[in-house]
Amino acid sequence: MLTREEILSADDLKTEAVPVPEWGDGAEVLVSVLDGERREYFERMAQERKDSKVSAEDHFRATLLASVLVDESGNRLFSDEDIPALNKKSSVVLDRLFTVAQRVNCSRKEDIEELAKNYGRAPSESSGTD
Repeated sequence: MLTREEILSADDLKTEAVPVPEWGDGAEVLVSVLDGERREYFERMAQERKDSKVSAEDHFRATLLASVLVDESGNRLFSDEDIPALNKKSSVVLDRLFTVAQRVNCSRKEDIEELAKNYGRAPSESSGTD
């Protein structure tokens, strides 16, 4: 059986490098698995938006991406304040990164649809998320 120390020291926040040629020749970004705290925050924020019926400035994909795009040390590249600016980037790139973020976080299509509904809209059928 694992000990407390073994569990807490396990490197379980894996990342995946994703090519983003639109942002430069050979450009890549790292997409990380959410830690439990950030996932809870993301889900709580979605519920709060649903409860308050906020729909303006709902940056669903950019909000998730701000939580999972990290540097090589695992630090977030974007703060929550960066979400509106991140959302102004190419929808093609955001969809590509969102699809990877969904996959590496083992998010089911139903989970994403529920979170999107809480944000006030469903993901587009053409987003390629499964």
